[in-house]
Amino acid sequence: MLSPNMASSLDDLDQAMLEALAANARISLKELAQAVGLSSPSAAERLRRLEERGVVKAFTIDVDPAAVGYPLQAIVRVRPLPGQLHIIERIIQDTPEFIECDKVTGDDCFIGRLVVRSMADLDDILDRIAERAETNTSMIKSSPVKRRLPPLSRKK
Repeated sequence: MLSPNMASSLDDLDQAMLEALAANARISLKELAQAVGLSSPSAAERLRRLEERGVVKAFTIDVDPAAVGYPLQAIVRVRPLPGQLHIIERIIQDTPEFIECDKVTGDDCFIGRLVVRSMADLDDILDRIAERAETNTSMIKSSPVKRRLPPLSRKK
């Protein structure tokens, strides 16, 4: 996790590198260096330091679930019954259709994002949870804000 001190130690070049990588994680080192006005060796060293500090954790791809056969997505709030928290957490971890899940404060313990091929598949997954937890499900119509970087510069 990025500590507040670490966030303040990101200079303009670090921020520019992160923004370029967020836009295209497959950018070549040469293109990255050009984008931020550095030589390739200098850009490579800065990138290595960002990785060592835990600022950059991974280079990844963004796959469209519908393109790989999962046209429906849902947000599921899960409130385990007494004594079932760890069992529910394991069920969620072992269900590959849960593509994201956060353990949260409040009335619910987990908020997860599911991808499914059909409403019947959604019912099957929820049925595995139903005897151990209460659920509240919302189908996703669209995602007006995709996963993005948090603001990197401090507003003055």
